Amino acid sequence: MKYFYGEFDGDEFPTQDKLFGFDQLMQFILQYGDQALKAIEQMLQNPKDEAQSELLEKLFEEGLLDRDGSGRLRLTPKAIGRMQRKALMEVFANLRTGQREGHERVTPGQGGERIEGTKQYVYGDPVSDLDLHQTIHNALARHGLPNRGKEAHGESSEAGKRLGIRFDERDFELHLHEGTTSCSTVVLLDMSGSMMRYGRFLAAKKVAMAMQALVHSKFPQDSIDFVGFYSGASRIREAMLPLAMPKPVTVFDYQVRLRVPIDQIDRAPQHFTNLHMGLQLARRILRKRTSENKQIFIVTDGQPTAHVEGNFVHLLYPPDQRSTLATLKEAVVAVREGCRISTFALIEDYWGMDWVGFVDQLARLTKGVAFYTSSGELASCIMESYLSGRKKKAYIS
Repeated sequence: MKYFYGEFDGDEFPTQDKLFGFDQLMQFILQYGDQALKAIEQMLQNPKDEAQSELLEKLFEEGLLDRDGSGRLRLTPKAIGRMQRKALMEVFANLRTGQREGHERVTPGQGGERIEGTKQYVYGDPVSDLDLHQTIHNALARHGLPNRGKEAHGESSEAGKRLGIRFDERDFELHLHEGTTSCSTVVLLDMSGSMMRYGRFLAAKKVAMAMQALVHSKFPQDSIDFVGFYSGASRIREAMLPLAMPKPVTVFDYQVRLRVPIDQIDRAPQHFTNLHMGLQLARRILRKRTSENKQIFIVTDGQPTAHVEGNFVHLLYPPDQRSTLATLKEAVVAVREGCRISTFALIEDYWGMDWVGFVDQLARLTKGVAFYTSSGELASCIMESYLSGRKKKAYIS
């Protein structure tokens, strides 16, 4: 654990009304997940003072909290939307230009913002994008002024004025636009027990919510899905993402070799790393998408310790080569189906870095991208990779 000391700046310590504002509530829920809602429920039932009770009731009045059909406390869509926008503002406030894979590239295409330059007309192109200035220039350069040839044959200048500029297909040129295309992304979030350390999962959730806000606001034609992988794997619905948490470690044996039927995986220890099953689920999701570009982002802090064989899940610790091979094969199949894979390896406490060999193998076999980063830099890595990887189309055709 790290401690930082500094000179007291004279500011008062926050009172309850400042401490329990919406931003602090978002941080509290993101950090503790469903346990945070249980704590708020206890505060509602047993308020320590009137001020605290009023603050909590205000969250209900503003439509940030309500109860589901069973009477349990839940976040409203309004609260989730505010959390997403707040996360997006936080990410872009810290996003520095010119690093790593780069920002979104400008590629000429149809439907985006107009950019400098033109291209020759091809049959089927929209005439609404016609560059009149360049088209007229081409016509005059090739065919000359409309009345010059007529006066040479003795015709009056009045007759020449009625003649139009001569065009042919080679003269037409169109404006260029930023290429627009749709992109489907699945983010695989490691929910194994070690993700609780160093604020890793908190950082992952914040960037996940920021990506949701970005897609909703700027790229509505895109789709983004989240899958959590642990001893098993499952989709994380948008409403449940703020409450998701890593699985607690429940087995502390030096060596673990378990074989569990898939339909009973929920009864097994949950803190292992089954990236193999996560990739299987990501492939099933992306098969249903019709986007031109498909991406899989993997956020993890260790190599696989579980895999699927037939109808069984094998939980293996220390990591076993069988889990590694099964995961790599699944990743290669995903690439053959048209997916681009980027891996974000969180490395705060891995001094020996033995598991980096797995990430290197994954990047090499899939011709993908690997980022070795800390939790604090995760948001920049993921956002820049998403923006640079979503545009692949070239020219109007």
